[in-house]
Formats: sequence, structure tokens, C-alpha cells
Amino acid sequence: MPVKDVLDLAKKNKAEIIDLKFVDMPGLWQHFSIPAAELTEDLFENGIGFDGSSIRGFQAINESDMLLFPDPETALIDPFTEHVTLSMLCNIKDPLTREPYSRDPRYLAQKAENYLKTTGIADISYWGPEIEFFIFDSIRFGQGPNEGYYHIDSEEGFWNAGQPGKNGNGNLGYKIRYKEGYFPVPPMDQYQDLRSEMVRNLEKCGIKIEVHHHEVGTAGQTEIDMRYGTLTKMADQVLLYKYIIKNTARQRGKTVTVMPKPLFQDNGSGMHTHQSLWKNGKNIFYDKKGYGLISETARHYIGGLIKHAHALCAFIAPTTNSYRRLVPGYEAPINLVYSARNRSACDRIPMYSTSEKAKRLEFRTPDPSCNPYYAFPAMLMAGLDGVKNKLEPPKPIDKDLYELEPAEAAKVKSMPGSLDQALDALEKDHDFLLKGDVFTKDVIETWLEYKRKKEVDAIRLRPHPYEFALYFDI
Repeated sequence: MPVKDVLDLAKKNKAEIIDLKFVDMPGLWQHFSIPAAELTEDLFENGIGFDGSSIRGFQAINESDMLLFPDPETALIDPFTEHVTLSMLCNIKDPLTREPYSRDPRYLAQKAENYLKTTGIADISYWGPEIEFFIFDSIRFGQGPNEGYYHIDSEEGFWNAGQPGKNGNGNLGYKIRYKEGYFPVPPMDQYQDLRSEMVRNLEKCGIKIEVHHHEVGTAGQTEIDMRYGTLTKMADQVLLYKYIIKNTARQRGKTVTVMPKPLFQDNGSGMHTHQSLWKNGKNIFYDKKGYGLISETARHYIGGLIKHAHALCAFIAPTTNSYRRLVPGYEAPINLVYSARNRSACDRIPMYSTSEKAKRLEFRTPDPSCNPYYAFPAMLMAGLDGVKNKLEPPKPIDKDLYELEPAEAAKVKSMPGSLDQALDALEKDHDFLLKGDVFTKDVIETWLEYKRKKEVDAIRLRPHPYEFALYFDI
């Protein structure tokens, strides 16, 4: 969209406010707004200043001034604001050099797309993340010197099967049993209309949707799948998706979380990520004679994903809570193998279609707590490393990986068991990310420091409520 068209869009819709959004290092949108009268061509040419020292993972206080440059391609009318608001995503630059900011996650994604072209392997990559999330009625949590707790409630949660109804209503039953949410119809599935409303809002904002449905977990676990897209554009859409599902739920008096494992003893929420490489309009992951109809290039790409899987987890499963999901018994992809159709492998080859255009890989380890501007490039760089070095993955296993004989299971390597293990792996194995200056040492070092100090150590220092059940009488 040319700048002139953005100005026309604002005028046509009588926009009162212009909202400028950008993403911080952990992967959350930040924003500020200006009156519509301030929307001029000069804004796009010269940017607008903000304080980078107040943003997580960005600048020190003695070098805080930064510039935002709106991307006209991302302009849309926000469906949730009371006053007509035109929203745009922004790129970040240093005000002194006018160079892109190295820690701007969106810039890193753009560099990854440019690097792919320079390799000669492919000229475009396509990404299709399947984002799962929970819809709850209420959430309370707190932590102090003398207490720590959380309390989740959902009218659909099976734990409410024996409780009286709320707000003067009787209990009408139809609570989804644990791990049985895939796919009962209403009234057992109580969120059909809310999911449909989310889909309509997503489509209003230009996101193409393929399907929505209830997911395996009780208490409103849901999946809404977007049509695949290019790397940076899909990362943009992931954050827009989160914004839309959260605000749509809030309008209905509900709350949404993409936290990977909010419920004990039920399935967690993943972000299975479909990916493929194309060159000169052809899908280079396809070979009609290959296992699962994949090419040698695709197999080597898988080899790269598996070789660097532990380091990748620092970006694709980047929270301490991610490793509550990556455990046996809940369909979680903890096994470092690939397979056609087999959902217990970390890398699956979907077999729904024999079409060349549909052939892709599904990497099942990522979860929606990740920053997609880091997660997608990290997976791409691992895959390209595999292609360049002709890395062979372990032979495919088409059995249920959770039911292997002990001797066979011992040969299968697993994902890391905690965030600190993943961060240690990234510290040792990140040269593949530095190729083409896609990731920089500055970004990796800042990520490691932030995650260890703000998350790993923060969890490690606090007593866990269940420790009292285990040890209070010791």
C-alpha cells in the first residue's frame, strides 16, 4: 500500500487516531497513538521518536532515543476501538545513523528473508503456524513473600461438573472431559459462536482463515488456523492474531491465554509450524519418489532442525512454562525424529494431499509463547544449515513413539527438559544463526541474559505451592 493510499484510507474511514505498534524482545506488541492530523508523508519519511530504554530488551537509559517508521503495508482499521483508529506496524531505527535497529525483532525477520535469497537454495519460504489457546472465564494469580497461587475457572471445565451453577443458573452439564475436546459439537463445545466471531474479526483485518475448532483440552482449548504466508508477513499476522482473539474474548466477558501449559493433567497449547521452501515458483520440498513425497532438500532441512533442536528451543519454546508442555503423555512432540503422519514425532510430514503445492514440513515443538520474528528465522536458519551441509536426520519412525520397546526408545533423543537447558544449548550452538548477519551476537547475548535473569532465576527463587504438599511435614 503506497503512503498516499494510507492517507486516503484514514480520510475515507474518518480516522480520529493513528496507532503505531512495534514489538519488544519477548514478543509483545507495544504502542502509542497520535491524532489523525499528525498522519502526513513526513511521518513515513522521518519517523517519530520514542524512549527505547523503557522497552524490554532494548536500549540503556543513556542511549534511549529511538525512531519508529510506520510500514504502510500494514495499515488497517482497528475493529475494537471506540474512536476510529488506523493502526500500523513500525520498523525501528537509530536516530543518529538512521540504520535499522539490530534488536528490532521485525528487522531480524526481514534479514532472514533477504538471506534466504542470497543462498541460492530458494527465493521464498512459506509459514503456516497452528496457534492453540485457552478461553477462560476468570484467572487470578499472585506471588508474595508468604503466598503464591493461581486460580483458573471456566464454565466448560470438567472440574465444574459437580458444582452448582453460577449467577443463579443451574448446572446444565456438558462439561468436556479431560483430553476429550477434539471435536464434540455444541452444547458440549460451548465456544462455537465466540470462535466464529474471532474468525470474522480476523478476516476483517485481512487474515485468511482456513478452519476453527475446539482442541483436545477441557475448559475451552481452541485452534484457529491461518492460511500460510511469507515469513515476515506471517510473523506480523501472529501478533495481530493474538491481539484480535484476546480483544474479541474480552468483549464477551472471557479471557484468552496462549500460555503453553496453564492446566495440570491436560494437553498444553502448541504452535505446530508448517514450512516450505520455493524457488522459481516451484516447491523444492516435493519429490514424488521420496519418503512422504519429500525431496532430499527437505530431508536435509529436517536434519538441520533436528541437529540444532536444543538451541532452537530457546526461541521456539522460550518460557519456563513451555517445558510443562514438552513432557510425555500429552501428544507433545518431545522426540527428535521425523515421520509421515506420526504426531508423536517433532517433525511430521502431513499426508492429507499428494499435491506438489501442499507438500511441507510440520515442526511441532514451537509454542505460541514465542516471538515469531525470532522463532521463524531461527527455524529457517537451522533448516538452511542442514541443506548446505547435507545433514541427514535419524531414520523416520512410523510407530507410536510413546509405545516403543525400551531398547528402541533409548536410541531416540529428546528435546531439552527445561528453559535453562535450552539457553545453555543456544549459548554453545548459535553459529548457524549468525550467517548473513541474520541474528547478531548482541541479540543472542541480550536474549540469554534477559531469559536467565527475568525468567529462569525468577522461577528458581520462588517456592512452588506443591512443594508444601511434598515437604511441609518433612
